[in-house]
Amino acid sequence: MGKPTMIWKFRSKTLTLDIPIWMGIVNVTPDSFSDGGQFFEPSSAVEQALRLIQDGAGIVDLGGESTRPGSKDISAEEELRRVLPVLRQLRKLQPDIPISVDTTKVEVAREVLAAGADIINDVSGLSDPEMLSVLKNTGAGYCLMHTQGTPQTMQDNPQYGDVVAEVFAFLKERREMMIDCGIEPEAIAVDPGLGFGKTFAHNWQLVDNIAHFHRLGAPLLVGHSRKRFISETFADREAGTRQVSRQLIESGVHILRVHHFNG
Repeated sequence: MGKPTMIWKFRSKTLTLDIPIWMGIVNVTPDSFSDGGQFFEPSSAVEQALRLIQDGAGIVDLGGESTRPGSKDISAEEELRRVLPVLRQLRKLQPDIPISVDTTKVEVAREVLAAGADIINDVSGLSDPEMLSVLKNTGAGYCLMHTQGTPQTMQDNPQYGDVVAEVFAFLKERREMMIDCGIEPEAIAVDPGLGFGKTFAHNWQLVDNIAHFHRLGAPLLVGHSRKRFISETFADREAGTRQVSRQLIESGVHILRVHHFNG
């Protein structure tokens, strides 16, 4: 018998992950590292989301707060002011596309899920345990990401004895805790968190050993697009993103989070 197909199941949707899925990034922010301000107006953000879907994105990921190194926190009210108009309009135009919202705040998660989002993409690695009740009550999907520190401090001096083993252990422990709290295993995707509290060498160690994370038995999501370790390796950041995408696909990564569809 063949290996069972990996799925990501949330709310009324089930994604079959026997081929890679592209998660298209739409930053509704003035200060994101790559495209800050480009899609800050709701109409521009919706247009970009529709372009990504047309190009082949299987998930749209909306973000209202920059998490680039050194970025400053914003209030939940401001984050919702940025994201909700885009989410509501996109949901009307695309009732079936899975929509993820990139947030660490329980208040934001609760509101965007009520407005039609399907997935919470939490770069804090479940820093707020109240998120568990929101996920359990809504059946939302969740992306569990590893980070060391906060966006304000994460690149100050990240250190690991064995970055692959330590990131793996963190994701395993947090995922098991979520399941013990009543979250469906199929609702949880895992992300090693490239660029979040990692040096150039740490990022490449994770990329080169990404297949190790299949041992978690969960959908594996990687956000590598245009990050600094790519620009420090390749002369062209977009071409470098494509090359890393190919390497990740060859290693069996299920979901690739990118600014442009690289298929």
